[in-house]
Amino acid sequence: MLSAAQNELLTRTGPGTPGGVLMRRYWQPVALSEELAPDSDNPRQVKAVRLLGLDLVLFRDEAGRLGLIDRHCCHRGADLAFGRLENGGLRCPFHGWLYDVTGACLEQPAEPEGSDLRTRVRQPAYPCLERNGMIFAWLGDGDAPPLPDLDCFAAPEAYSFAWKGWWECNWLQALEVGVDPAHASFLHRFFEDEEEDGGGRYGQQFRDRTGDMAQTAVFREYDRPDIHVETTGYGLRLTTLRDLGDGRRHVRITNQVFPHGIVIPISATMNITQWHVPIDDENCFWYTLFTDYAAPVDKDRMRADRIGSCTLPDYRSIHSRANNWGYDPAEQRLRTYTGMGEDINFHDQWAVESPGPVHDRSKENLGTTDAGIMAYRRILRRALKAAEEGGPVPFESGTAEYAPLAIDTIGPAAEWRTVWREDEAARRARSPWAGAATGSAVTGSAVTGEAAE
Repeated sequence: MLSAAQNELLTRTGPGTPGGVLMRRYWQPVALSEELAPDSDNPRQVKAVRLLGLDLVLFRDEAGRLGLIDRHCCHRGADLAFGRLENGGLRCPFHGWLYDVTGACLEQPAEPEGSDLRTRVRQPAYPCLERNGMIFAWLGDGDAPPLPDLDCFAAPEAYSFAWKGWWECNWLQALEVGVDPAHASFLHRFFEDEEEDGGGRYGQQFRDRTGDMAQTAVFREYDRPDIHVETTGYGLRLTTLRDLGDGRRHVRITNQVFPHGIVIPISATMNITQWHVPIDDENCFWYTLFTDYAAPVDKDRMRADRIGSCTLPDYRSIHSRANNWGYDPAEQRLRTYTGMGEDINFHDQWAVESPGPVHDRSKENLGTTDAGIMAYRRILRRALKAAEEGGPVPFESGTAEYAPLAIDTIGPAAEWRTVWREDEAARRARSPWAGAATGSAVTGSAVTGEAAE
């Protein structure tokens, strides 16, 4: 378990905190591209956003350039989320000061002719870039490094689908679900397995087939996994083994991409890369990029499947503490394991929100299957200390070795260390865009997890 002071250190990411300093050393998802797509409900390309406890405004100017600036005008503090997009920037309606995407003040129409005041003020601004339906921001000092070398960024846009959701909890408890492979045997337990072609819908993750078995059957029937954790060039690799009792093992490779990302397989051809981004200390967004290695994705179908589970424009879940996360005791008794439907996002949401906005880890008792959580917390503590001292931080953008391979397969028990690499190489070789590359971080050093932190 953690002490109260350690828990405070690991969870807080606001301005001036060690966590806030650390997070600024990495690219942060800030919005979906669709949030800046003008339509009848939002005729202009301006959006208020909150990130790491900062209030910001995201916009796209007439030339298509992205800007992310502080929400309150540096003149008299008026709210720029109500600004006008015109003349190459965002204009404050209070006195007409006009800012471009770099934060430079282009015009101050109320100032005397010839005044140079506009050259001496600047609205705080942050670089942005867009990739496969998602917008990222760099809040750190100095020049922004390139995005990490991840498959979700290398994939053609047609092979990707981006989505997000708002959870009412601290970012760390959301992230820790992703480094806890054991929970799928219970939290995502299904009594009936999907048909062979039924695993494509977004809310039906884990309902694809692995070899001759449905993934749901593997998780349900083999609920004591053996979890191996290794450090890699990007964070952690988690290898989850389930002995099937017939000379074969189920091998599932998932990854933690530091500081708050995960890469996991959800079908024979598709991975998701997910980031758990602090809005503030009591709320976070999960951002997801689906990446298919075999064929273009059906974006309309995937988006339609998600729309019914949230409200727009804030992407909040239709379920929450206010309605007991959709829990139905009759359903739990007769049809589903959780009583919260079959969409696993609702299951995860309950698991991370029900402990409260900031989970009190001083009261927890970790077990053997929490090895990934314990390993991640050790890395996070080291990274917080390094950031506070101003030195290099682990897996820093632009310096890390990235190649998180994610696979779910079944093979001979004695060959589990190689069978997943062979399946991954075969998947890439068949891919129209990934080729036969297997990445550079296929080795790692083992991390042993104690029973308690």
